[in-house]
Amino acid sequence: MTAIVTTGTGGFDKLEIQRVPVPRPGPAEVLIRVLAAGMNNTEINTRLGWYSSSVTSSTDATSSSAERGDDGDADEAREDGGWSAPTPWPLIQGTDCCGIVEALGHDADRSLLGRRVIVRCSIRHRGYETFDHIWMASDFDGAFAEYVKVPASEVFPVDCDWSDAELGSIPCAYGTSENMLHRADVGPEDHVLVTGASGGVGSATVQLAKRRGARVTAIASAAKADAVRALGADEMIERGRPLPTDTFTVAVDNVAGPAFGEVLTSLQRGGRYTSSGAIGGPIVELDMRTMYLRDLRLIGTTAWDEPVFPALVGYIERGEIRPLVAKTFPLTDIVAAQQEFLEKRHVGKFVLIP
Repeated sequence: MTAIVTTGTGGFDKLEIQRVPVPRPGPAEVLIRVLAAGMNNTEINTRLGWYSSSVTSSTDATSSSAERGDDGDADEAREDGGWSAPTPWPLIQGTDCCGIVEALGHDADRSLLGRRVIVRCSIRHRGYETFDHIWMASDFDGAFAEYVKVPASEVFPVDCDWSDAELGSIPCAYGTSENMLHRADVGPEDHVLVTGASGGVGSATVQLAKRRGARVTAIASAAKADAVRALGADEMIERGRPLPTDTFTVAVDNVAGPAFGEVLTSLQRGGRYTSSGAIGGPIVELDMRTMYLRDLRLIGTTAWDEPVFPALVGYIERGEIRPLVAKTFPLTDIVAAQQEFLEKRHVGKFVLIP
């Protein structure tokens, strides 16, 4: 099969189009023919080794450094560049997957055969009593290929009239967003601030917070404001403009960087701040007095909670959310897709088609 194999930490030259064997499913696994695979910041971050504590810059700055070749011996310097363990290079990335189940291990559910499915990419492999987890495309091969094998327990059939690309845009961004909203216990009484609202997770958060009945204020560039408002945002704040203080009950912030402190002070007393990323920069300045004197809760989220993905499938099948695919690319055009992705001119998700 054709696959995009990431050979190590570094620039776009680490993405290689290769012919590799079709994987064989183990006893409790299934083989999926990939129909569509969404692109996310995490694939770029993993390739860059951005999760390493040695990296202090934004995703964009780290990518530019890698392309200039001025990041030194990245493979050696960023051994901790994976989510929770060293990345097992070479690796087929691709965290999002929509596909057809084409083969089953002997212990897999027979009813999955031939079904169109999406894959829960955050796997609590030791159960939901612990936060231990593994991720498709970070800890084992993912969906940037014609076929992928995954545990049968992580495969969810979806009955809807969406296109393959639309379904392929869902798992990582919408699962991450729903997990943040679930952990922060967002409901109709909340006023939610969403930073980076035009991106994959941000645009998903606008939709999912509105689905919960919350009032949503979204931050995006002026050029993207109308598109984000069309997703359901009640108010827009242009990126870079000052935030009001003591206003929001919840902040969903995957940008962080220099604006982190201002986001915190925009929360009401007792407010909740939740994050699963930091594309604007991972190192932030925290005035502890802002946190403890205002009784704020800071909620980190990576491992998805058990109700999150089944809930998403229900939202899709009941027509309660809608996908936002900005553009599709052939799988083999992944370098061009990631280069355009980093320009951040789009709203929603880019999706690769094998």
